[in-house]
Amino acid sequence: MDDLKWLIAREIPHLRRYARALTRDAEEADDLVQDSLERALRKRHLWQRRGTLRGWLFRMLYHVHLNRRRGESRRPTEPSADGVAAGSAPPAQESYLECLRVADALDRLPASQRDAILLVSLEGMPYDEAAWILDIPIGTLRSRLSRGRDALRRSISARPKPTLLRRVK
Repeated sequence: MDDLKWLIAREIPHLRRYARALTRDAEEADDLVQDSLERALRKRHLWQRRGTLRGWLFRMLYHVHLNRRRGESRRPTEPSADGVAAGSAPPAQESYLECLRVADALDRLPASQRDAILLVSLEGMPYDEAAWILDIPIGTLRSRLSRGRDALRRSISARPKPTLLRRVK
């Protein structure tokens, strides 16, 4: 029992990274991880030791995320002040801008493709485990990955790179 809690605690950084990629919001990601961990501890008797503990936890986190997303679509959305603050001072670092371009391109993908790419590319999950987490056949996962990666390549290469301004005296 205590061993399982220790093993679960070791997966928290991975869960936080994946939740952050899914939600794009640090506070919401932390809430998602906490809800997932509470559920995992409550339902630890259901873990059949089939596959990895990480896969089981990621599957749980993914399903909690889906449930939240379904609930949010029923509620009216309120404008966020974060968008205004984030756009007021553009960053000067090119690598940061490139990360933002990739993140924006990921946001434009259909959720099914984005979820597959995040599990396989960001978290390094094997295809069979990612398919199990998403509850889809492995062929469907490969198809979503292929289409998602193609769409990302097109989106990133089609967007013009920001022009760098220099100061003239």
